[in-house]
Amino acid sequence: MASRKDTRRPSGGSRKKAAARRGSGKRAAGRGKATGRRREPRRPAWFRLGARVLFLVAFGAGILVSSWVLSLDRIVVSRFEGRRFSVPTKVFSAPTILYPGLDARRIDLRGTLQRLGYREQAVQGGRPLRAGLYRWEGARLRVHLHAFEHPSRAEPARDIVIRLDDGVIGEIRELPRSREVGAVLLEPELVGAYYGVDREQRELVGLAEVPTHLTDAILAVEDRRFETHHGIDVPRIGGALLANLRAGGVRQGASTLTQQLVKNFFLTPERTLRRKAQEAIMALLVEARYDKSAILQAYLNEIYLGQRGSTAIHGVGEASHFYFGKAASELTVAESATLAAIIQSPNRLSPHRNSEDAVERRNLVLELMRKQGRIDLATFENARSEQLHVAPITIERGESRYFLDALRRQLPEVYDQSVLEVEGLRIYSTLDPRLQRAATKALVEGIESIESLKPELRSDDPARQLQGCLLAMRPQTGEILALVGGRSYGGSQFDRCTQARRPAGSVFKPFAYVAALEPRGGVPVITLASILDDTPLEVKTRQGLWQPANYDHEFRGPVSVREALERSLNVPSARLAMEVGIGRVADMARRLGITSPLPHVPSLALGTADVAPVEIARAYATLANRGIRPVPHTFEDVVSAGQTLERRTLAFERVLDPGTAFLAVSLLEGVVERGTARRLRSMGFRGPIAGKTGTTDEERDLWFVGFTPELVAVVWLGFDEPRSIGVSSSAGPLPIWANFARDVFGTQARGAFLPPPEVEQMEIEPRTGALALSGCRDHRPEYFVVGTQPSETCPRGGQVGGSGRGQRRGVLRWLDDLL
Repeated sequence: MASRKDTRRPSGGSRKKAAARRGSGKRAAGRGKATGRRREPRRPAWFRLGARVLFLVAFGAGILVSSWVLSLDRIVVSRFEGRRFSVPTKVFSAPTILYPGLDARRIDLRGTLQRLGYREQAVQGGRPLRAGLYRWEGARLRVHLHAFEHPSRAEPARDIVIRLDDGVIGEIRELPRSREVGAVLLEPELVGAYYGVDREQRELVGLAEVPTHLTDAILAVEDRRFETHHGIDVPRIGGALLANLRAGGVRQGASTLTQQLVKNFFLTPERTLRRKAQEAIMALLVEARYDKSAILQAYLNEIYLGQRGSTAIHGVGEASHFYFGKAASELTVAESATLAAIIQSPNRLSPHRNSEDAVERRNLVLELMRKQGRIDLATFENARSEQLHVAPITIERGESRYFLDALRRQLPEVYDQSVLEVEGLRIYSTLDPRLQRAATKALVEGIESIESLKPELRSDDPARQLQGCLLAMRPQTGEILALVGGRSYGGSQFDRCTQARRPAGSVFKPFAYVAALEPRGGVPVITLASILDDTPLEVKTRQGLWQPANYDHEFRGPVSVREALERSLNVPSARLAMEVGIGRVADMARRLGITSPLPHVPSLALGTADVAPVEIARAYATLANRGIRPVPHTFEDVVSAGQTLERRTLAFERVLDPGTAFLAVSLLEGVVERGTARRLRSMGFRGPIAGKTGTTDEERDLWFVGFTPELVAVVWLGFDEPRSIGVSSSAGPLPIWANFARDVFGTQARGAFLPPPEVEQMEIEPRTGALALSGCRDHRPEYFVVGTQPSETCPRGGQVGGSGRGQRRGVLRWLDDLL
């Protein structure tokens, strides 16, 4: 059976698809015929996968690089818009006053000028004397003083002539009109600074404060296209590359000024491609974000320019003072070129160490400045012919470290160590550098002298070495002028003047006498004419029977008040303190300035309480200051960017009447004239000097406090772990005080301890303390507060008027009869 053909017709949709396939095939065939190309085969799967991986890797790397660049940008912004520099706080001394009558040799005037950065100029006719220079012309010193800022005693620049008569200032005249002046101030000396871990010295300057020739000199030698490039100098890189290829090694750098700043600001000194890439990118970022003036100012304050001892000199402001003793604004063209010259290698080209190489490179900088049109030919020739004059190197001395630590402890709590290390404050202190040097010298040499006499006291262990301290104070103000807290700050930073408390010994005794002399209710317990009892004394205490003894274990019977204190007798002093009342003695000590705890025990008057030397100095200063108690202080002003943040106001309080204070001073003058400190007179000291020696049991602590109307100084000697020294206070601390005083004021103390109006002088019979009238064979003058004179007379039964004035007239009549 024959098969039948399928007579079904395709649907409309099927017909369209078939036609489309046929049309597509025809078009493809037509294109093949027209172009003669074969159809490209599809790429393998592995190729497509690799392409995708490469794209992802490139995309990821782009993200990483972008993140890296963004992180670098954040670093740039945080540093530039935060605190750019850590500037140590600097501490300055009080200004030095020059006046007629001052011994220029004793104050070491030449050395002071050199420490302040002044440079000596040879005498040459007609040559101008710029600020910061001085020259000697026979017995005349001409010096052009710097202007200086000070919160209370700012001074302009002054050209002065000082006439010297045998080393003593005769007169001071100010040029050009030769006007005579009574006194001039030298700027404060730099005492020290509070450094961070990097120990960088820096004085910030603004771009407007810097002379144009300084920036021109730096740009001429370091980055002549600074104004036009964007952080990287491509032509310079190419030139350096060719130069280094020819030389077969690295001979020329290509870093721009911006790159140098980035390297110092943000990066480590390692030499790797990664660090170099970081440097380049960060330089571009810095240039993109900040203008040229901000970049240049940052560079001027950051660049490393040398070394002063263990501290690094950064920035042109600090370098100007270090090398030339002047502010950056005062630099000459030649000096600016010198600073620019040493940037390449500050230590190798240091003008202090290698002046010839420094001058050679300075001249190269000047030549570049001329060729680049930054200076004209005349300026170039003048600067090239200028001799190199550098300021003396002034290394920070460790002798002031104890004082700096004491000052830091006295500052308000807001000025902690972290603030002092970075804020760039200027603290104007009370320190007198000359007194500080004298104190350090006297203490160290005095201790070494004792050790040479007693070699068994020597020890290589700092903890077992004989120690000491010396503190000097101005009694009228409480200013601490010198403070040496130990024999060596390097060996021990413990300040024995302010932090140690040791038994006071006999330097405490005067407080008992002052309490007894004070007329409470108009009647004192004693007068200077009173007689005390030096006989055996027994006192029952909780610890048992207390029996004080004198240093020689002898008893003298009746002794005068003066003799008891002048010979530092324990028994009459203890008996007097008990008569006055131990509580009253302790109260008097506190009123005078003792702040340490004081036990109310019979032995208090003999100095068994532990006190700090600064407290003893304050108490004696109160006596020297007529009963007005000062507050010891180490600073006057704290300044930031010209604004005074803290000002120390002088605080005084009258705690004792002037009459009683004068009687106490008169007693202590007797200690120097006839008592345990009479060695001072045999050493040649003259004038008004009062003082008191002090020695504790077994000579473990040795004290001497001496004062004049202008100065109080206390010396303490002992071991940190107490043991016997084996010498007396008159052989230990007293010679140290004497050597210090000799360097400060010579052997003639100035001023006078003048009696106040309520004190009168009358004649007494020394053996009994009776008022001496006509017919009394033995007599001497004595001071009394008016109305407290003795009622008994010599001879007995003499008539004495009731008032002090009448008694004084009777004494005058007695003197008239005698004459």
